[in-house]
Amino acid sequence: MIYVETSIPSFYFSARSEPDMIARREWTREWWSAAFHRETLVSSAAVIEELSRGEYPNQSECLALASRLALLPIEPIIVDIVDRYIENHIMPRDPSGDALHLAIASYHGCDFLVTWNCRHLANANKFGHIRQLNTLLGLHVPNIVTPLELFGNEEDDDEGPHN
Repeated sequence: MIYVETSIPSFYFSARSEPDMIARREWTREWWSAAFHRETLVSSAAVIEELSRGEYPNQSECLALASRLALLPIEPIIVDIVDRYIENHIMPRDPSGDALHLAIASYHGCDFLVTWNCRHLANANKFGHIRQLNTLLGLHVPNIVTPLELFGNEEDDDEGPHN
């Protein structure tokens, strides 16, 4: 099960023209096209809420894309987990942001949390702290990755390791 965080639909429809942003948009689209039919993709009302804030280009398309996913419930205990992430300085103080996505994915035992947020989520320097706290809390530790890290060449999968 793969938890899809807010940045994924945002990059899928990004109108930014910088080369690195165009690349992220294309990688996101390629990953989504492959994963949507092969994997169990899930999200949460937190993603829908974030995508609903303000006004921006392609907002309705972002919301439509996210609405294709099953939404995991935000159980009351998840709020406690968010508080622990914030208290331990693992996530920023915004309780409706990154800490909430991580708590939802961890509580529900997602194998992956896919995001383009490399500052607070897909950050190798933070992962050890996340793993340590989740272990102390008795929570699953999802792999926190970008779509690029989830790319797999199906031909390579069938052939096994290459020399």
